[in-house]
Formats: sequence, C-alpha cells, structure tokens
Amino acid sequence: MATRVFSPAARTTGGVVDHASPVLGSSGLFTVLLGAALPLIDFFIVNVALPTIDHDLAAGPALLELVVAGYGLAYAVLLVLGGRLGDLFGRRRLFLAGMTAFGLTSLACGLAPDAWTLVGARVAQGAAAALMLPQVLATIHASTTGARRAKALSLYGATAGLAMVAGQILGGVLVAADVAGTGWRAIFLVNVPVALVGLLLAVRTVPETRSDRPAPVDVPGTLLLTLTLFSLLAPLTEGRASGWPLWTWVSLAVFPFAAAAFWRVELRADRRGRTPLVPPSLLALVSLRRGLALVLPFSIGFGGFMFVIAVALQQGLGMGAVVSGLALVPMAVAFFGASLAGPRLVRRWGSRIVTAGGLLQALGVALLALTVWRSWPDLSAWSLLPGMAVAGFGQGLQLPVLFRVVLSEVPAERAGVGSGVMVTTQQSALALGVATLGSLFLSLAASAGVRDALVVTLLVQLAAVAVTVVLSLRLPRRVG
Repeated sequence: MATRVFSPAARTTGGVVDHASPVLGSSGLFTVLLGAALPLIDFFIVNVALPTIDHDLAAGPALLELVVAGYGLAYAVLLVLGGRLGDLFGRRRLFLAGMTAFGLTSLACGLAPDAWTLVGARVAQGAAAALMLPQVLATIHASTTGARRAKALSLYGATAGLAMVAGQILGGVLVAADVAGTGWRAIFLVNVPVALVGLLLAVRTVPETRSDRPAPVDVPGTLLLTLTLFSLLAPLTEGRASGWPLWTWVSLAVFPFAAAAFWRVELRADRRGRTPLVPPSLLALVSLRRGLALVLPFSIGFGGFMFVIAVALQQGLGMGAVVSGLALVPMAVAFFGASLAGPRLVRRWGSRIVTAGGLLQALGVALLALTVWRSWPDLSAWSLLPGMAVAGFGQGLQLPVLFRVVLSEVPAERAGVGSGVMVTTQQSALALGVATLGSLFLSLAASAGVRDALVVTLLVQLAAVAVTVVLSLRLPRRVG
C-alpha cells in the first residue's frame, strides 16, 4: 500500500491557500534509509575482498588502493554538489537518478574484466552515491518535524553506523559463499536487485521536496572544493603504494593554497548575497560547527580502524573473509542496541550522551589494543569480542546524536546544503582515516610486524577518541 506523502488537507490563511507540506511516511523513511545504507556499505565492503580481487585481476598494491580510494574520492568531492542539485531540481528526482546510476555502476563493477576497468567503475559508483546520499538527510529534514524528525535522524545515524560495520561482514560472507562462481564480484552484483527494489519503493513512498529559493550551482566553489579534497586525499591514499613519487608531494603542496582559495571565494559569494556551495554563514550555527568538529576525528578513527582490522586479521593471522567479517558482529550488535537506546537517553541527558559514548569507545579500543598485545598470534574472534562490543556500544551512543546535533539548527530551505556539508565531512574523514591510519599500519607492519603495527594504530585511534571526548563537552547541552 502506498504511503501518503502529503497531509490530508491544505490550510487557508487570509484567503490564501497554503498547500500541505510533504510528509515522509514510515515506508518512505525505510526507502531513503536504504539509499543511505548502500553507499556506506560499498565504501567498506571491498576491504575483505581486496586479497581475492588482487589474485583474480593481478591488480597490485597501487591499483588495489585505487579501488578503495577512487570510490571514496569521487564520493567525497561531489557530495555537496549532489545536495545543491537536490535543492535545485528536487530531492526525490535526484534520489531516483542516484539510485539508478548506483545500480548500473555496481553492475559495471561486478562485470569488470580487469583492474583498471574496476577502478573506473568504482569512480563512477562513487559519483552515483554522491547524487543519492545527500537527498536522504535533506528529505528527512524537509518533510518531518518535532519528535518524528528526531526519531528519523536517530534511525539515520543508526543506519549509517550499522552500514559501515555490516559492509565488511557482508563482504566476507559473499566472498566466501562464491555465489554461482562469482567470487568477489558478488559484493557489487548484490546491489543491482537492491537498487531495483529501492527504485520501486521510492516512486511510491518518497515525497518530492526542493528549496523554495534554489540557488544556481556554484561552479568556482565546486571546482575549488574538488581540487582541495583531491590534492589532499589522492596523494595520501596512493603515496605509500606508489613509492611517494613527485606528483604526491606537489599535490600536498597545492592543498593549503587550494583550501585558502576555496574559502575566500565562498566568503566573497556569501557577503554578496549569493548562495555559495558551502556558505560560511552556515558555519555560524554553533551546533553545526561544533558537531562537525566531532564528526571529523570520529570518522577518521572509524574509517582507519575498519580498513586496518580487515588487513590485520586476514593477512596477519590468515583468517578467512568470513571469520574476519564475523569478528565485527559484536560491534554491529552493540552499536544497534545503543542506537535504539539513544533517543530515550538524549531526552534525559542531552549531548552528554556523546561524552559517555566517547569514554566507552575509548575503553573498548584500549581493550582491543591490550588483547592484541597479549594474545597475538593466538588471537581469535572470541578474544576480540569484549573490546569490539564495548567500542561498538560507545560508537552507537555518539554517531546518531551527532547527526541530530549538526542539523538541529539548519533551516529547511538549506537542508540540502547542510546535509551535503555534513556527509562530505564524514566521507572525507573516512577516506582520510583509511589513507593515514592505513598507511601507518602498513608501513609499520613491514618493519615492526603486524602485531606491533596494529597496537600502535589502535593507540593512535585512541588519541582520536580522546579528542572527541574533549570536544563533546562543548556541544550544546540540549539536542533538538
């Protein structure tokens, strides 16, 4: 049965008909959350499949890095633009276009005959994800209010966290199952029927929303943001595998100048009354600014951890894809439980729940580091369970609340821009975490061994968690 997407009656004020606002029903919420899960699952699903892809396509370290980084880069640099296009042309329309493109590019990934074709398809898949994902939060923000919006944002946060963990679990199961002899290709081909279902549901259940005063695309801002993110993320993700050639150092040298130019262009546009890609005036919102400051270290640590744990368990201990994926199940279950409890706890304790979650995550990461130090090389999924569960519970208390905090003061007409800024920050930080913590781990593993490399990486992540705990004390106490 189709969900009603408009309230049943229009209001009349002063003789002028005020048409009913779009309302996102339960089926529509499920549909957009499905659209939110797919891009995040696919960012992490390849981690456990990399050894199989390398064996099948003779990819080599540099191309394997590009399989991960190509998706992440395209995804990160186009997210804000995707949000702006949704404001301009309609979020439902862009959601449908992104879902269609995601299904087609997933099919291209699954059928790729060689490593370079796979890299190209992954870049296109990342671009498709960037069209789809910003519409999710923008639709929620524009078509829900009050307690319904708070619940929807909490479910979005829970979905995002679970998708990142479930991606590696699902990847391990699919690779090991070798469905119809497809091997690693199944991790991409599975998206095709899911995207078809998502399209059918979206046509019937997702309301159309758009900004009342849509702004044209900020071309200079888009180009400079692309240059800024690319000049930082590309050399960090490819540098180690490529032997740090000259272009990586030139790119890193360009980054601060590109970032400064981007900020000046956006500030000038904002002062002249235009609508820049990332309005500096949006950062004047205390909740958004301070929330993003936490999303950054949280996502850097999370992205790096998920990549490193997959490599350490498979290549360091020789675990199979399924076992290494199942080692993350306690984290996923605990995250889900904390996400369900979060809304009730927030009503009583406000943003202090984020602080409590950070402390629990720190305890979990410390337990994992101690377990690795003491039990290696006899490490098992069972021995990792306590640390995984405690860390996952702490993460589940943080992420859904952070999403609510960031968007709590963003006006509905700027929902696409606000959502794009938040998911760009998150995605860029995830990619940065894979690049920095991943490179640290792989460099140390070559010289000091996998155990010591993993312990050091976990301690670096612990430092990032400590930063989030300190910053959480500056969040507005009340969560809208």
